[in-house]
Amino acid sequence: MRHLVRRSALALLALAAMTSMTHASELRLSAESGAVWQSRNDVRIPGDDGTRFAFNDITGSGPFAFIRISLDYDFAKRHGVRLVYAPLRVQRRGELREPVEFAGESFAAEHVEGTYQFNAPRLTYRYLVWNEPRWQVRVGFTVLVRDAEVRLVQDGVRGRDSDVGLVPLLHLAGSYRIGEQWRLRFDLDGLAAPQGRAFDLGLRAEYTINNHWDVFTGYRALDGGVDNDDVFNFAQLNYAVIGAAYRF
Repeated sequence: MRHLVRRSALALLALAAMTSMTHASELRLSAESGAVWQSRNDVRIPGDDGTRFAFNDITGSGPFAFIRISLDYDFAKRHGVRLVYAPLRVQRRGELREPVEFAGESFAAEHVEGTYQFNAPRLTYRYLVWNEPRWQVRVGFTVLVRDAEVRLVQDGVRGRDSDVGLVPLLHLAGSYRIGEQWRLRFDLDGLAAPQGRAFDLGLRAEYTINNHWDVFTGYRALDGGVDNDDVFNFAQLNYAVIGAAYRF
């Protein structure tokens, strides 16, 4: 997974180097952090005959710390790409409310250590469809790498399920200038199908300090999951965000 993210970053930078010779371009690096809460995290593994339980009953709802790094490159007047690194890992010790059959193992209704991981690096292509003095709107598509793991450990008994795969999503993003230095932004990656869904929505207010630096604060919601014979897992996460961006 780390090799894949590294190769994607190098490919994006190589694209930036090649296209900057012929097009007006902008490269923007953003970093954000803050707190994330679980409002729902229901798990049943295997999806057909495991025991359904609330993972957030084990770990608590939060808050948990997170980081997210984005690299945006507009390589032509209306064309751009975005690379996002968005890891998430929650590990806490709590208590099962009832006996659970999970990943081929049996767990008693007592203390257990739970680990939930959902790393979601992604690469987006987007096109500027609306460019006005105040409004900008972009549409495109995203390829997300789902690197997920759920694990329970209790008195030497270990149950674990992991999954790595590609998830295609649609992309929508926009910004609205409300003053000389203030701007509102939103971005959405999402798609729904009978087997599951994934939606990542961000809303933020951004303040421009100078020609290079912006700071921002806002809210992000992540909702999604999958339901098949192997895995049932649906989660809803809420993020309080603060961050900064640098334009090269």
